[in-house]
Amino acid sequence: MNKQELIAQVATAAGLGKSEASRAVEAVFDAISTSLKKGDEVRLVGFGTFAVSRRKASTGRNPRTGEPMTIKASSQPKFKAGKVLKDSLN
Repeated sequence: MNKQELIAQVATAAGLGKSEASRAVEAVFDAISTSLKKGDEVRLVGFGTFAVSRRKASTGRNPRTGEPMTIKASSQPKFKAGKVLKDSLN
């Protein structure tokens, strides 16, 4: 499912127009992104938890030349599925 298909499904399930559903979906994505940028977790009970994982700087090798290189520290988004979501798949 891509973003447009998600918007169409939300519009149908909520009885909204596609433009309203699009704004709603975008608002949810923006709220999650904003919270993660602040370093907060987003817990959706029954669905899952979005969090930020911090990666330390490390050294690696350039695959093309084999030269050692430094990999910068970074923040990565992480999602852990909740029990209800996991159980619904099995």
